[in-house]
Amino acid sequence: MTISVAGQVFCCDTLASSYWFRVTDQGHLEHLYYGPRLGCASRNSDATPPGRLSPDSTPSTSAPSDIETTAQALAWKRTAQIGSTVAYSQSDLTYSLDVLPLEWSGMGYGDYRYSPIEALMPDGAFASDFTYEGHSITQGALPIDGLPSAYIDSPADAATLTVTLRDESGLRLDLIYTVFEQVNAITRRAVVVNETDDAVTLHRLLSGMIDLPGRDFVMSTFDGGWIKETHRHDRPVSPGMTVNSSTTGASSNRHNPGFLLAESTARQNSGWVYGFNLVYSGNHLGVVEGANHGLVRVALGINDHCFAWRLSPGERFDSPEMVLTFSDAGYNGVSHNFHDFVSQHIVRGQWKHKPRPVLLNNWEAHFFDFTERKLLDLARGARDLGVELFVLDDGWFGQRNNDTASLGDYTVNRKKLPSGLRGFGEKLNDMGLDFGLWFEPEMVNEDSDLYRNHPEWAVRIPGRRNTQGRNQYVLDLTNPDVQDYIIDSVGDVLDSAPITYVKWDMNRHLSDAWSPTCPAGEFYHRYMLGLYRVLEEIFDARPHILLESCSSGGNRFDLGILCYSPQVWASDDTDPVERLAIQGGLSYLYPPSTMGAHVSASPHQQTLRATPLSTRFNVAAFGMLGYELDLRYLTRLERQEIAQQIEYYKAHRETLQYGRFSRVDNPKANKIQWQVVARDGSEAVAGFFQTLAQASESNDQLRVEGLDPSQTYTVDTRPQYLYLKRFGELLKHILPIELHPDGAILRTAGKFYKMTDCVEHYVADGAALAAGIGLNNQFVGSHYNPDTRLLGDFGSTLYSIKAVDHE
Repeated sequence: MTISVAGQVFCCDTLASSYWFRVTDQGHLEHLYYGPRLGCASRNSDATPPGRLSPDSTPSTSAPSDIETTAQALAWKRTAQIGSTVAYSQSDLTYSLDVLPLEWSGMGYGDYRYSPIEALMPDGAFASDFTYEGHSITQGALPIDGLPSAYIDSPADAATLTVTLRDESGLRLDLIYTVFEQVNAITRRAVVVNETDDAVTLHRLLSGMIDLPGRDFVMSTFDGGWIKETHRHDRPVSPGMTVNSSTTGASSNRHNPGFLLAESTARQNSGWVYGFNLVYSGNHLGVVEGANHGLVRVALGINDHCFAWRLSPGERFDSPEMVLTFSDAGYNGVSHNFHDFVSQHIVRGQWKHKPRPVLLNNWEAHFFDFTERKLLDLARGARDLGVELFVLDDGWFGQRNNDTASLGDYTVNRKKLPSGLRGFGEKLNDMGLDFGLWFEPEMVNEDSDLYRNHPEWAVRIPGRRNTQGRNQYVLDLTNPDVQDYIIDSVGDVLDSAPITYVKWDMNRHLSDAWSPTCPAGEFYHRYMLGLYRVLEEIFDARPHILLESCSSGGNRFDLGILCYSPQVWASDDTDPVERLAIQGGLSYLYPPSTMGAHVSASPHQQTLRATPLSTRFNVAAFGMLGYELDLRYLTRLERQEIAQQIEYYKAHRETLQYGRFSRVDNPKANKIQWQVVARDGSEAVAGFFQTLAQASESNDQLRVEGLDPSQTYTVDTRPQYLYLKRFGELLKHILPIELHPDGAILRTAGKFYKMTDCVEHYVADGAALAAGIGLNNQFVGSHYNPDTRLLGDFGSTLYSIKAVDHE
């Protein structure tokens, strides 16, 4: 059993973790333990509901079970009254909610830590005290009306515990725990049901909270902004509250909703690490609070920013799911749990485990300036390189020749596409390419037919000065008429042409939050409910379409959107050096199969940094590979290299997209190493990345973890090109005659001649690879030969590791 009950104690077990709590004599839920599996399900337990013991009741005389005995040993002790605390009851002066580790806390009864609920009660007070009333256990998971949630293929994949609490006003609170045993994850959510006779207004309802014993925690958040998303930031947990939140109307590029708590000594493969995330795409709030007696409170849910939700008698409010996971195998252990949870219980539909296509997006080649002929020429070149999907980005509709017009008008611009979308798509299909299309359906330009016909559909506050972002307004998705318009207009376009992929963009934050269809305090959440309805209606009816969500890059990269969109454009920044931080940060919470990653031109538009073509691919290969290049300006050798890159990616696609991804600790600050191991252990791909080169670089080692220690493997470099132009004036030292490094002769030679970087080959067993095998020397300022690795600034290498068949 994944959920069991013994007396007053609830046990939730996964393969590698246990989560225990119990009902106190006062009826509160006391958190006992979350850590390595204690084997709760294997000990004696029963299905007897835990009863609430009143202060004057007589405890049961039956012998306690092993679980109850262990629970008492684990419990946070209270044998003395803590000074300056408020006693919950005069019958037990040591019982103060402020120093108890709790599963839920109300307000106004002596717990001064952050409360997950703030409700204006029928009596006009904000006080709430939710105590145990009953529970039920259900095999399977319980979907949420209107919100995405973790799903299961079979009821055997999960079990759900619902614990019902009640405030003395009559307000009911259901805490719902769903245990996903095989992926070591537990989801929590809260449901408030107004069973009083009067209205209740929720000013805050988080999905869950937990009080953990402190372990010298470090909190890791994943923060940034446009073109610098999800950089990992660490800070020690200290007394007081640290907040990880978004108020932009989306989960945001500023602070991803997911975060980690790790003991300070944790590394990639060792130490206790807790992970938290939220199945939601709107404003979120994560709180970590160091309390004054050694406990750390963690809470997560919908941000209470501008939130006020009125519940009439009989109405309910469902929070989104909070996801919890734990590993004593370090950051990689938690990441593996998250990756499995996302792959098995978040991503769904035909594309769940299906190989994703290699694509070329035309945006950086053309922006808005294209014709059908230009597009088809680009598509032919892409096809010849091995690309499988051609994506037409912004500019195909209305008078969309820049970003000031026509958002909302999804009629084809026949001047650009005289064959229409159907004719253009069929021409791509005739080439052997699939057809993908860009939309931004949540937005509208003032210069558009839609705005002229329905100005009231734009999100604005009457009587106030209104604001635009990127020359556009947000459409009011709280309005069912707007939702229907998007469903119909986008659906009609998708049905008009052979489209198999959609890039769904959202290029601005929400502002001027107001709608005539709902109270202002409900706007942000109702916007998300409207968006989820739109996505469900459009794409459930067209399961063959691969949806890639985008929001100026990674402005809405979260578990909620992944329930509809199997992959998300990680960032508008395609500089591979920046992507090491961006994709590396995302990898703590999400698997590579969710990350759109493209190779673009260098120097990069976002940073002006010049990087090798090999490194651009080597980083993008740890994601859903695509290209954004004007192929006309590539040399013959660059085209040849890209074709070889795509061939390599396809040969290892299953491993790169769905294998076990890990980050590898490296003692050198200028080195980053990623790896992915095939699920059957037959192969692995390791990426060795160097940021800035150092003079006379010391020897490097390649460590590959997670392989069979006794199995023999071959290790081979993926061959990659070195271009003459990279060496500049240094060429005169190896040429028999002196030539101008930027002269016509060497520029011409550079189009047809290249060098191959050092190719290495090793044979070692899995144990040796885990320990680390030595690599050839890098260039150290002298003595170049073909066995010298020439990485330099921003250089990198991919290594293919294959099991040797001893038969």
